[in-house]
Amino acid sequence: MSPNATLPVSAATTDHAAVQLPVPVREIDVSLVQQLHDAPATPFESDLSPLLSDTAQPYVIGPGDVLQITVWDHPELDAAGTGGGLNSTPARPADPAAGFVVNSAGEVQFPYIGKLRVGGETTDEAQSAITKALTYFKNPQVTVRIASFRSKQVYVEGEVHTPGIQPINDVPMTLYEAVNRAGGFEPSADESRLVLVRGGKSYQVDLTAMRDQKISGSQIVLKNGDVLRVTSRDQNGAYVMGEVNKPTFATPLRDGTLTLSDALTQAGSLNNNSADAGQIFVIRGSKSTTPQIYHLDAASPIAMVLANQFELLPNDVVYIDGNGLVRLSRVLSLLLPAINAGLTGAVVAHE
Repeated sequence: MSPNATLPVSAATTDHAAVQLPVPVREIDVSLVQQLHDAPATPFESDLSPLLSDTAQPYVIGPGDVLQITVWDHPELDAAGTGGGLNSTPARPADPAAGFVVNSAGEVQFPYIGKLRVGGETTDEAQSAITKALTYFKNPQVTVRIASFRSKQVYVEGEVHTPGIQPINDVPMTLYEAVNRAGGFEPSADESRLVLVRGGKSYQVDLTAMRDQKISGSQIVLKNGDVLRVTSRDQNGAYVMGEVNKPTFATPLRDGTLTLSDALTQAGSLNNNSADAGQIFVIRGSKSTTPQIYHLDAASPIAMVLANQFELLPNDVVYIDGNGLVRLSRVLSLLLPAINAGLTGAVVAHE
């Protein structure tokens, strides 16, 4: 059988009609390792250029922001924005800070001016507009700053110390900045599988690969409404079963990588008394109707080099057979959907 041969498997569809589904059994070799390494990520957007092309822009005022507007030599105007007290503080954390709140129309109410539209403007532009509008005063000296940033935010969830909403302020909200404000990564975080959701698209951000390519996470600028999800390494592991010393759920390393050799090491290596080193299988996509099976003959001297380069994906199943492929056919009958005894003869023919 050729290294890339497929095995016909008879399976039943939902209407119980028998169909032939291809179950690939491919030998793990150098070309396969390279091919899988170059394969695009799915179902996420593998092209991060839309994220890397965005640059930080000056903060613009939006609805909900609270402005601190100071007209020098006129402290009574400051009091108008603090409810009568310059040292007024919010009674609850969710309450706005003392100052002039921008309404839903992007307008701010200020003495001697009335309503003035400042939404979509920078603080310098708002300061200039307020200065021009204060015609009641001669050459007024005005200072505008944002006391509370409330109009723009991102959400950081998952394996960080303090997940939740992070307001965007005048400091550019890069990916690293968002993680830092959320308290940093938890020890269980998988830095190779961050998910950034923006505009209905999900981008998988691999910080490990980016560092290898000399790309910094600070080059990704987050926008209002973005959701950054930090996944756990426990969610991205692989099952190791069969003739190993300690069947286990192998978890990726801190950099998010998990090779076949890493998984076998976490399982205590092969059982010398019962394992057949020539029958190591990786079952991928066991929950789909088009699973794939990869075979490694660990009796070959180069096998462990290949095992160290063969990267496992989340929920892969690594199976080490003992006597022939009897146990493998039994495992596959439990893992693969609607599979029947036709697979047994097909896989045994691979020996």
